[in-house]
Amino acid sequence: MNEYRTNSCGELRVDNVGETVKLAGWVQSVRDLGGVVFIDLRDQYGITQIITQDVNKVDEVQRIPVESTVSVVGTVRKREDATINKNIKTGEIEVVIDTVTILGKRLKNLPFEVNSDKEVREDLRLQYRFLDLRSEKLKNNILLRAKIIQYLREQMISKNFTEVQTPILTSSSPEGARDYLVPSRVHEGKFYALPQAPQQFKQLLMVSGIDKYFQIAPCFRDEDARADRAPGEFYQLDMEMAFATQEDVFGVMEDVMYNTFKTFTTKRIAEYPFPRISYNDAMLKYGSDKPDLRNPLIIEDVTDIFENIDFNAFKNKIVRVVAVHNVKDQPRSFFDGMTDFAISECKAKGLAWLRVNDDRTFQGPIAKFIPDNYREELLTRTSSSAGDAIFFVAEQKGLVEILAGQIRTELGQRLDLLEKDVFKFCWIVDFPMFELEEGKIIFSHNPFSMPQGGLEALSTKNPLEIFAYQYDIVCNGIELSSGAVRNHSPEIMEKAFEIAGYTKEHIEKKFPALYNAFSYGAPPHAGIAPGVDRMIMLIAEEPNIREVIAFPMNSKAQDLLMGAPGEVTDAQLRDVHIKIDIKKAE
Repeated sequence: MNEYRTNSCGELRVDNVGETVKLAGWVQSVRDLGGVVFIDLRDQYGITQIITQDVNKVDEVQRIPVESTVSVVGTVRKREDATINKNIKTGEIEVVIDTVTILGKRLKNLPFEVNSDKEVREDLRLQYRFLDLRSEKLKNNILLRAKIIQYLREQMISKNFTEVQTPILTSSSPEGARDYLVPSRVHEGKFYALPQAPQQFKQLLMVSGIDKYFQIAPCFRDEDARADRAPGEFYQLDMEMAFATQEDVFGVMEDVMYNTFKTFTTKRIAEYPFPRISYNDAMLKYGSDKPDLRNPLIIEDVTDIFENIDFNAFKNKIVRVVAVHNVKDQPRSFFDGMTDFAISECKAKGLAWLRVNDDRTFQGPIAKFIPDNYREELLTRTSSSAGDAIFFVAEQKGLVEILAGQIRTELGQRLDLLEKDVFKFCWIVDFPMFELEEGKIIFSHNPFSMPQGGLEALSTKNPLEIFAYQYDIVCNGIELSSGAVRNHSPEIMEKAFEIAGYTKEHIEKKFPALYNAFSYGAPPHAGIAPGVDRMIMLIAEEPNIREVIAFPMNSKAQDLLMGAPGEVTDAQLRDVHIKIDIKKAE
C-alpha cells in the first residue's frame, strides 16, 4: 500500500461507501459550520470533500492552512441528498476523518488566491507559476497538452514515421531569426547556437536514407513575443519525407490535423482536403497570407473602375473594396468608428465608404464622385444592393493589401460575422520565390525551397514570376506552419542563389554540411513543422499562448520564476573566454 494514499481525490464513488481509504492532496478550502468542519481536498485527479465533527479533531482540522498538503485516513459515506454536488465527480460521497497528517504546511501568505476567479497580474502569476499551475484551468491546459503531444506521436508512428532526436547544440544559422548563442569552453572564441529548427538535420536524415522522420522538436529563436508566439523557445511537430511531393505532405498533415482537432475539441472541423489558396489570391481576397476563413467578407479589386473616374484621392493608386451586406441599421457612428480605426490602428490616411440606398444610389463622403454608369459597375462587381455598404482602401501595392485585410478583419469582428464553433483550415501555396527589396532581387521566404519549373524556370523566366513549392497551413487566421518541397539539387541551388546575388562559395561557406551532402545522391524530399503550442492554444480556446505552456517566459523574454536571464560569476565567464563590456548609464 502506498504510504500516503490508497485512492486519488477524483476516484471515489457510491460503490466505495463503507470503505476505509487514505487520500493525499492540497487543502483547497476549509469551512467551519459550527462544530462541523469540511475540507475540499484536491489533487491532479479531482476533489473529495472531507468532514469531521469529532470535537477532538475539529480544532486541529480547522487550523490547517489552505494549500498545505495533507494525508487523510477516513471512511467513505454517502452524502445526504440535499448536499450532493453534481459539479464534481465525487459529489455523491464524502470521507469522514479518522486521522489527518500534515505533510507540507504552508508557511507563507499566498501571493494570490489559487483557483479563484479574481484577476491576477500576469507577472505575479509567472513569478509564482508553481502556484498558478495548481489552478484547475491551467492544470487542465497542461494535461491537455500532454495528451495532444502523445496523440500526435501515436499518429506519426502509425504512419510509419521514425522519431529521431536532433542536436540542441549546433552551429549558428546565417538566415532567419536571431540565434541564442552558447560560448564554447574548449574552443576559445567560438560559439554553438541553439537550433531555430532542426531544418538542416532533418534534410540530412533524408540524404542518409531515413524515409520518414518526425520529432516533437524544441526550437529556439530570439524573437519578440506575440499573443500567438512565445519568446525564446517553442515546440513543433517536425516532419520530413523522402521521395515525396507537396501533395504527399498535404495528405499526411491534413489527416493528422483533422484527427487531432476532432479528438480534442467539440467544435466542428471543416472537412479535408483543405482549400488551397495561392499566395497572390490570399493577399487579394483576404489581405493576408494567413486568412481567417470564418470571416465571409471578400476583398475586391476595383482599380480599373477608378482609372476612369476623376477622383484625386484614388488617382494612381490601387483601389480595394470590402462590401458588407445588410448594414442599413448601423448608425453613422459605426462608419465613423471604422474610419477612426483605419487612421489610429492601421495608420491609414482615411477610410472612404458608401451606403447603398433603396433606389441603388449611394450615400456617403465620396458618393458625389461616382458617376451613374460606374455606380452600377461597382454594385455589380461587389454584389451589393440596398442596405449594403462598401468600404474603400486606396494605396500603393504592398500597403493596400495589408490595409484592406485589416479593414476586412475589423468589420468581421465588429459586425460579429465570424462563423461560430468551427475550425477552418487552408493551405497557402505558390509563394513567390523572389521579391524586390530596394531594387535588388532577394529570396522572398525560404531560399531552400524548390522553384516550380526547376532549373529551366530559373534560367528562362523573370525571377519575380517564379513560384516556389512552398506552403503554409493556416487555421482560423493563425499560421500553424510553413513547409516546402526542398531544393535537393546543387545545380538548381547554385542558380537560385546566383539570382539572389550569392556565389557558390557563399553556399559552401554558410551551409557546408547540407550543400556537401546533396552532392552524394540526395532524394527529392519535402516537409513541414506545425507549431504544437499554437495547435494547443487553438484547441484550448486560449487567446494567449502562455496559457498552454507550463513555464513560459513573459513578453520581455524573462523567466520570472527562475530569474533568467541572470548574471553569472567572473569565473564562469573566464571558463568560456568572455569578458562583458557594458557601458552603464550615467
